[in-house]
Amino acid sequence: MAGRDELLKSIWHAFTSLDVDKSGKVSKSQLKVLSHNLCTVLRIPHDPVALEEHFKDDDEGPVSNQGYMPYLNKFILDKVTGNFDRQDFDKMCWTLCSRKNLDQNQLFISNDDAFKIWCIFNFLSEDRYPLIMVTEEIEYFLRKLTEAMGGSWVEERFEDYKMQLNSKQQRLNAWELIILVGSGHFSKGMDRQTLSMGISEVYQELILDVLKQGYMMKKGHKRKNWTERWFMLKPNAISYYVGEDLAEKKGDILLDGSCMAEPLQDKEGKKCLFLIKSSLKSFEISASDKKKKQEWIHAIQTCVNLLRQGRPAPHREARQKRRDLRLKQQAEQEELELTLKELQTANEAKQLEMENMKTALEEAAGKAAEEEKRRLQTQTELQDRYKMDLEREKMVRQQMEEQVAQKSTELEQYLQRVRELEDMYHQLEDALEDERRARQDEETVRKLQARLLEEEATKRAELEQIHLRQQRAISETEAEKKELEKERLAKESALQDAMKQLDELEQERQGALQQYQTVVKKLEDATNNTKTWKHKVDQHEGMLRLIQPGSKGQQKMTNWGPAAFSESELILREKKWQEMKNQAAQAQ
Repeated sequence: MAGRDELLKSIWHAFTSLDVDKSGKVSKSQLKVLSHNLCTVLRIPHDPVALEEHFKDDDEGPVSNQGYMPYLNKFILDKVTGNFDRQDFDKMCWTLCSRKNLDQNQLFISNDDAFKIWCIFNFLSEDRYPLIMVTEEIEYFLRKLTEAMGGSWVEERFEDYKMQLNSKQQRLNAWELIILVGSGHFSKGMDRQTLSMGISEVYQELILDVLKQGYMMKKGHKRKNWTERWFMLKPNAISYYVGEDLAEKKGDILLDGSCMAEPLQDKEGKKCLFLIKSSLKSFEISASDKKKKQEWIHAIQTCVNLLRQGRPAPHREARQKRRDLRLKQQAEQEELELTLKELQTANEAKQLEMENMKTALEEAAGKAAEEEKRRLQTQTELQDRYKMDLEREKMVRQQMEEQVAQKSTELEQYLQRVRELEDMYHQLEDALEDERRARQDEETVRKLQARLLEEEATKRAELEQIHLRQQRAISETEAEKKELEKERLAKESALQDAMKQLDELEQERQGALQQYQTVVKKLEDATNNTKTWKHKVDQHEGMLRLIQPGSKGQQKMTNWGPAAFSESELILREKKWQEMKNQAAQAQ
């Protein structure tokens, strides 16, 4: 029996086709007709009382997914059993939606082939609404269709087509897929019949679960005669018919975990024999050649193994594995993107920290430069002051030297006069008067000499004090120079430490950048592994988007009460009937 999710996909197409003006609202009368048709094709009892009660006229009338899904689940889907024809169900939904969405005149395929592609789309589409098929599933379907037609897959042609899907986020809806196949883009060189046979083969495998089919000879149980039959292998049974048109079914071979297929020796003129053992009886089969024989044995044994393990059909299991792989890759990609964002945030924080540190270092360097400038200015001022003091000292010394030279000249003159006096003393020794004056003059000269000597001692003491002050000034200047030099060395050491820390931060930034580049490379590899597939589908509740109650059209009144359609619908039907009548008359 088909799963509820697969039934809901077909119902979704039928439901959305009733939204004529695409306003998100469907009239209650149309939903009643849809519900009645669903009950008919699903072979479940129809409860018109419950239907009328559920769709009664009030402000909260269910004309959207929110209102229709509870009734659909409770009164229809919960009552579904396995005794309905899946093809009749799909064709009813197809009839409702194909007229609105598909123009058959523009297609290379028949309406029946378009219906089969629509069913394949529902099988391979994602379990999200609105229904879409991703690039991976499109490639899977086109590959199987090409193999079924006996052609070779052209990878370059599909890669070119994928480039065209970028604007559509690499996905297709059902009608775009039908147009893609119906336009013959991927079946160039194939005639219409070959394409139809290929679509039918893929449809039988994916939708009808036909794993293998073909003509073989079967030995009868009563008359023991050999008769050619068309065999069709499904996961739980082998059905055989009179012909491949499936018009007359002759029987079933039920498969379970105890069944087995084994080869037999040639006998009774029959070759390529094998035996199918079931729980009820055994069947002797003759294949056309050894290859067919081995293929049938392998296919039957594969079905038996799947039944033993409780696993679904291979194509259904492969579809689930592809979906699980996509979800896993999507989760890994999201995790890589999150890691990348975290690394980018950390990198930005590290860069901001480095910029702040660089700003602080620049400010420190600026302050150090200003301090060095002030120190050099102070040193220059001290040197200028020292030079001025030296010049003043030089001038004072020069003045003192001039004074000493003058005193020396005076002293020489004095000595010359003394010598002259001595000569005069020898000459005037006899004369007392001259001697007394000479002594007086000598005494005067001696006093003058004492005074000069005293003045010379005073000047010498002053020179010594000036020299001491100069020595002290020089000592103070040297001490200040040493302190300034020590402060300059300390600041240079601090600047070197700051530059070393800046280098370490730069190395850390380079390491973080390398790690960032590594994560970017991993993200690119993960993106290439997913074959550039991405989709962003909004999450919502239920199977359809939320729509609001719509207006109920005016109904046609008859002698038996309100009709099932409105006056406008009746006019449209009369116009279509008249057009068909005119076309038939013209054809005659």
